[in-house]
Amino acid sequence: MSESAEALAAALTAEYAAIWAYGPVGVRLSGAERKAAAEAEAAHRARRDALVVQLSTGGGSVPPDRAGYALPFPVTDRASALRLAVQVEERTAAFWRAALPVSTGADRDRALAALVEYAVRATRWRRSAGIAPLTVPFPGRPS
Repeated sequence: MSESAEALAAALTAEYAAIWAYGPVGVRLSGAERKAAAEAEAAHRARRDALVVQLSTGGGSVPPDRAGYALPFPVTDRASALRLAVQVEERTAAFWRAALPVSTGADRDRALAALVEYAVRATRWRRSAGIAPLTVPFPGRPS
């Protein structure tokens, strides 16, 4: 498997985890925030579906999804749900950032689009949570 296909497969595993995490996030939010969580989950599902098709038709290996994922902390209220939403976007962005140097053409464009989308969404979640600073200098890069 090429480096690019391996990076995309890793990004797919991150998309699986992001989708799963938005379940506990969404139930702790209401109104516009709950709608934003549902839209974020839908965006991760769409990217997951596109990756599954791309990897399976391109001869790559499609890693299986897991039945569940361990959360980094309990999600018990709005504040913890928003904190998790920020982490989900930051961590998923990191996988797409890792795909950038090993991809070219359309794959690189898709990786960059995902990185930008998740960085913007993380900023919105930080704003909702009252977390400062709102932005990070290098999205997807460990702090």
